[in-house]
Amino acid sequence: MCENMLFVANKPMFISSNKFLNTLKKKYKIKKMGFSGTLDPFACGSLIIASGQYTKLFRFLKKTPKTYIATLMLGAYSPTLDIEKIEKIENVEKKEIEKIQKTLETFKGKQTQLPPKYSAKKINGVRAYKLEDNKDFLDKEIEIEIFDIKLINYSHPFITFEASVSEGTFIRTLGFDIAKKLNNIGTLTYLERTKEGEFKYECEKKLNPYDYIWPKENFYKNPKDLLLGKKLDINGFDIKEDGVYKLKIENFLSIIEIKNKEIKYLVNRIKLC
Repeated sequence: MCENMLFVANKPMFISSNKFLNTLKKKYKIKKMGFSGTLDPFACGSLIIASGQYTKLFRFLKKTPKTYIATLMLGAYSPTLDIEKIEKIENVEKKEIEKIQKTLETFKGKQTQLPPKYSAKKINGVRAYKLEDNKDFLDKEIEIEIFDIKLINYSHPFITFEASVSEGTFIRTLGFDIAKKLNNIGTLTYLERTKEGEFKYECEKKLNPYDYIWPKENFYKNPKDLLLGKKLDINGFDIKEDGVYKLKIENFLSIIEIKNKEIKYLVNRIKLC
């Protein structure tokens, strides 16, 4: 049995991504399995899963933009920016739908964002949520991009919106910032990731990684050299320009980098199952 698998799982709410991964390891009876893009315990939705040799391919997958559906509760405060640690709820005035729509529109484009303290982001090698200070946000801003954002529903005080964002964007922070622009506090009560680039949940359907990685396809005149991991000649490639390329040899996948006419194997001889 080939242990190489790539699929999208649907993580339920109130379980960590790691614990959910353990259930999948038991289900498929595979020890070497990983995921890309941690989902918060309270969040649900699409989680890219790879096993066996396919775990080497995470950095080459087409995972952007990431699309989420979120519900923001105006007037609620939580240091985690979600429903797990709500500390207070205030009454807030009902908003005009047009104002909410215009506010959401202002978030489109490139910008910087402060990651929340309660996150898996590493600061000097330490997960942010393990740091001792009690600030809600970290000090260092990160660059993000909101490709699209739109209102789905407004049932006061709950605003449900959909956002397509760049990798590394924190939707909890986005929700907090939306509430702040509406002159309120706010926290997320629901968060679902519906897509990661070309990946979406389809009942854990097995995917061919060759179709889901971003390197451009290239060809080499002597494919057996690739299978044997031999030194490659730049003149043997159809495309000789600098770049990262994927190559399919029989039923195997290789990814190489061409730089200054030198060839480097990034991954080699990954069996396509």
